[in-house]
Amino acid sequence: MANRVQQDAVNGFVNDLRATHGDNLASVVLYGSSAVGNDIELQPDYNLLIALQRITPEDLRLSQAPVREWQRLGHPLPIYFTVEELRDAADVFPIEFHNMERARLVLHGVDPFAQLKFSDVNLRHQTEYELRSKLIQLRRLYIPASTSIEKLCDLMMGSLTTFAGLFAPVLMLHNRKPPRAKSDCVRETIRLLKLDAEPFERIFALRATDTQPSSVVEANELFTIYLAQVERVIEAVDEMPGQV
Repeated sequence: MANRVQQDAVNGFVNDLRATHGDNLASVVLYGSSAVGNDIELQPDYNLLIALQRITPEDLRLSQAPVREWQRLGHPLPIYFTVEELRDAADVFPIEFHNMERARLVLHGVDPFAQLKFSDVNLRHQTEYELRSKLIQLRRLYIPASTSIEKLCDLMMGSLTTFAGLFAPVLMLHNRKPPRAKSDCVRETIRLLKLDAEPFERIFALRATDTQPSSVVEANELFTIYLAQVERVIEAVDEMPGQV
């Protein structure tokens, strides 16, 4: 995890969950970049999966107090599954479960991913769906951002974080093991698909150095090149052989 303050917050939350759920608490799993070390080039996340033996409205109501404190610290709501649901849902959420499986830290209980059998039947379909959905959203958000350097930079940095998470299944579809860090997934995808690395590296630098383009024109030019490379990734997934 990134630092001692965050680690103490996570440990405190897990202790609260133990006290709240008792024997009903099967597993608590931290997943994402914060589980494998801080990724300085993209925003680290502090996502938690909580597995209970059963989930009733009462069990969720009991979670209100510890979850409220967790959110007060700025962290996202955890995801709740029953143990049985985790076993049954691997084929429904192939991207999400693959991402959790490859970057996880078990904080309590058993590892729910150790015995899961993943089905990749729907992986390509979900990957293309998610990529195209995010592309459509990116185009929509570009319209109001296009006249502002600051808004364009925020849009590019935020969207690259999202696309970086989706580049991992792109690599898996090509029988490549995705790196754990999002920035490394981007760079590996660039090499695999022979993309132009420049716009991605410039967007990484926006966050690392807080140095913005010198003009709106330059920011729009960067966005244009970046968008074209994202479209190439989607085309590569769409054109994969043997897909319907």
